[in-house]
Amino acid sequence: MENKIRLSGLFLNEIEDYMKSVGEGKFRAKQVHEWLMRGRDFSEMTNLSKALREKLSESCISQSIRILESIESKLDGTEKYLYELLDGNIIEGVRMRYHHGDTLCVSTQVGCRMGCAFCASTLDGCVRNLTADEMLGQILIVNRHITEKFGEGRIHNVVLMGSGEPMDNYDEVVRFLRLLNDPGGLNISLRNVSLSTCGLVPGIKKLAGEGMPVTLSISLHAPNDEVRKRLMPVANAYGMNELLNACREYIEKTGRRVIFEYAMVKDVNCSLENADELASRLRGMQCHVNLIPLNDVKERNLFTPGERVMKDFQKRLEDKHISVTRRREMGDDIQGACGQLRRSRLNENGLSK
Repeated sequence: MENKIRLSGLFLNEIEDYMKSVGEGKFRAKQVHEWLMRGRDFSEMTNLSKALREKLSESCISQSIRILESIESKLDGTEKYLYELLDGNIIEGVRMRYHHGDTLCVSTQVGCRMGCAFCASTLDGCVRNLTADEMLGQILIVNRHITEKFGEGRIHNVVLMGSGEPMDNYDEVVRFLRLLNDPGGLNISLRNVSLSTCGLVPGIKKLAGEGMPVTLSISLHAPNDEVRKRLMPVANAYGMNELLNACREYIEKTGRRVIFEYAMVKDVNCSLENADELASRLRGMQCHVNLIPLNDVKERNLFTPGERVMKDFQKRLEDKHISVTRRREMGDDIQGACGQLRRSRLNENGLSK
């Protein structure tokens, strides 16, 4: 299987080249590509001959992922997916329903090696990187699921905020973004894409030069290096000043504002003094702060603060003229936070990865 060609990870012209190499006409590539973008397998490509479908099955892979389990929230319609990859690894994703269209949270790695204290995805480390076709496959298979479930609909917005650190899998993530934006494919505008990073500065600088207007979302979660190092090991490699300077460079080159994710952790980063320091660092920057009530991580003794603390922190930032909102909590009844469902299923099955 490792030697098979993953067709869903190819652009149309690349599929055309492959079809030509096996003695098939160029028009066949377009037929196959259209089916692939609908999340279909070779056996379902009814306008191809049986002989061609069998030939493709022998040397190629149509879809790299399948939905193993889906759970829908009774609170808000958020749907959580557990996916199985071809090698048996498991990842997850979340579809959130908004008035402006469905958003899918996409994973970029199996697990994560960044070690952020509040994230369940990193508790077992990183197993491997995902390939571009496995990232795109999450959208293809969910689009198919939506169509079969509701009769119509598709993913309009993508957030790279599932398991994994996108900048730690840079080349495959960039190829995925180009596939996603391909006019001949899903044709999703990169302005509808948010990429979340814990703060790998070299990747941020490199992405700024790619000419792709994705929204950069920084997992900041602290007003200074001391607090950040307590929560995020990456802070030992890249300090706040270096990180914020990279963000300013990204803003200058792309014209896009940066989003700073700030998970509120009880007795760690949510005092009014913390708010004042954060405001002083961000003042004058084209940015927005997204406050997140922490999903309790009992393994690390990290808990969400009370409602009053959340409101006071937000008001303090507003008083300091910092653009800020509180993230809407979704999927609380289905383990909506990153890594929770996968980890619980692996534990149930007695697996370590």
